[in-house]
Amino acid sequence: MKRLFRFFMVFLLIGMFMAGAAFIALAMYYRDNFPVNTWINGVYCTGRTVQEVNEELALGQGESVISIVDGDGTRWEMDMGEAGVRPDYTEQLKSYLQTNASFYWLKNLGKTVSDQLSPKTYELEDEKLRKAFEELPFVKEELGRGQGVRVCCAEGGYYLQDDNENRLNVEKAYSCLRENLKKGNATLLLQESGCYEKLPDSAADLEQRDLWGQICSFTDRCGKIVYDMGAEKIPFTPEVASGFLKREDGSQSPWLDESGNIVIDDDKVRAWVTQLAEEYDTWKTEREFQTTRGDVVKVTYDTYGTQLDDAAETKYLLEALRTDFSETQVHIPAYSHQGFARGLDDIGDTYIEIDMTEQKMYYYADGELALETEVVTGDTGKRMGTPSGVNFVYHMQRDRILRGSGYASFVKYWMPIKGGVGIHDAGWRKTFGGEIYKNNGSHGCINTPTDIMGELYEMAQVGTPVITFY
Repeated sequence: MKRLFRFFMVFLLIGMFMAGAAFIALAMYYRDNFPVNTWINGVYCTGRTVQEVNEELALGQGESVISIVDGDGTRWEMDMGEAGVRPDYTEQLKSYLQTNASFYWLKNLGKTVSDQLSPKTYELEDEKLRKAFEELPFVKEELGRGQGVRVCCAEGGYYLQDDNENRLNVEKAYSCLRENLKKGNATLLLQESGCYEKLPDSAADLEQRDLWGQICSFTDRCGKIVYDMGAEKIPFTPEVASGFLKREDGSQSPWLDESGNIVIDDDKVRAWVTQLAEEYDTWKTEREFQTTRGDVVKVTYDTYGTQLDDAAETKYLLEALRTDFSETQVHIPAYSHQGFARGLDDIGDTYIEIDMTEQKMYYYADGELALETEVVTGDTGKRMGTPSGVNFVYHMQRDRILRGSGYASFVKYWMPIKGGVGIHDAGWRKTFGGEIYKNNGSHGCINTPTDIMGELYEMAQVGTPVITFY
């Protein structure tokens, strides 16, 4: 019995020794190899060395990118694989083994252990990285930029091309990129990293800055001038103001006098006034008119219309451009002929419309039809038809006797629109409209029912446009 017990104890001690030896052997093995059931970043690591796992983790990052944010806040990205950059997990993997392997591997037997690790550094292929960096559009643009300051002219006026301000130091930016990657940071903020700088101005650059200051001062001064054309307002924007400056022959640069000051070009000012007149003048021109009956007719401005006084306006503008106003100047131009309304549509929305084909008269006030009536116009059978055109009420009179060859007619309301042709009541007529005007019309005036004429007389005023057409 004692012999059997002695044998059992020896067997047990041998088993314990072998188990301990096996445990120690596995612990020693797991000092350099990952323990059972270990997954890192989705990679199965059991029995593999740090170098082997690091290699696979690096290959698994093919879609990772390097982000670079420029001074404007735009984010640019480079593919790590194309840029020759590989994440290096060696330090983290070694630390992981020290913490989770050796004598701690037994905890993995009962469950799968999954962890996520981030690289603390990146391996770089300098040539590939530099090439990828310099191919970024904003870096390529910087490498192609010139240096210096110059005043340029474009469609919107003058502007300052400043190639000394806010320059990217490409070498410093690349150095910061490498340092960031070495520290495991795949994002570089260029502005925060101090990668932008200002280049020193040369003497020529300082002259251009002085010129730009003069231009800005001039355009700011001009910006206080606003032309009030009626329905339209024309502010003197930098684009408009820049057009008044004299330029060197064959150059877009402003011409400077002997003292180095910009000069206003009188001829350009006259040309601008002429162009303004061409756009707004209607005097003795033809226009299209939308009739109440629905069609569009062409009518000629006769006694009515707008015409700028070019000489007065040129004089005003030349003086205004040289004056430093403290407040905005809203300027109504001088006219040699001025319509009832001002603007591109100088008939406006208050006018009298006489349709001689339909024998109808309409009065519009502020765009709304305020009066409508049948009338009788000039007798076309006797070649005394009312003339077509755009005229205006140039006088208003009560209780007048109209005299002509062989007649003297008393009227209560008289509103002449061109010479002796006018709008008036005709108490002697019982009917209006139709085709009366073809054989029993007036001597050229617009005969109107007395009660309606009384209403029109109260609503209209001297200057009201009158459009007559067939």
